[in-house]
Amino acid sequence: MTRDDVDRLRFGPLASTTLHLCVDMQALFAGDTAWHTPWMRRILPNVERIARAHPAQTIFTRFVPAANAEAAPGRWRAYYERWADMTRDRLAPGMIDLMDPLGGLVPPAEVFDKTAYGPWLDGTLDRRLKARSVDTLVVTGGETDVCVLATVFGAVDLGYRTIVVSDALCSASDATHDDAKELLGRRFDVQVEMVSTDTLLDAWKPA
Repeated sequence: MTRDDVDRLRFGPLASTTLHLCVDMQALFAGDTAWHTPWMRRILPNVERIARAHPAQTIFTRFVPAANAEAAPGRWRAYYERWADMTRDRLAPGMIDLMDPLGGLVPPAEVFDKTAYGPWLDGTLDRRLKARSVDTLVVTGGETDVCVLATVFGAVDLGYRTIVVSDALCSASDATHDDAKELLGRRFDVQVEMVSTDTLLDAWKPA
């Protein structure tokens, strides 16, 4: 597979029905916490370039932890028992906020809060996108092998054209980051396109 085969939009041009869905670029993961993602700051410039080019067509998701383990449902209780310091009762103020300077793009960009890896659980986000006639999603953010993966799988299941920006993704694990990109690029090549930030922005011009 050549670079040209990979770094191009294979399913045609992008229309006004495209939206940038940026996953969990938060202080929670960029800061000095148990969930620190070391190279989230490294991809921030590419994420910012896309969001600044299309602020009114950007939605930032935020992962909102449970207040405490007792408040979490099902197996999430065990999860937050393991990560008790990452519950809202113990986190410092502002840790759920978007990283600077992304927060300054809201509005016109929007925020969508979620309590699970993917943003699709109760259908609210899908309804918001459908109300805006969105049919194509550009996905960036972290972590590639957790919340980004869940976001992409849900988008594919719901029928969205799904474009993953390869150099605007990050994970705390290099190995599973690479595995997730390989999975999306090869097993889901009929439904998922993977391109660089430069290729995306060359094709998706501001209105």
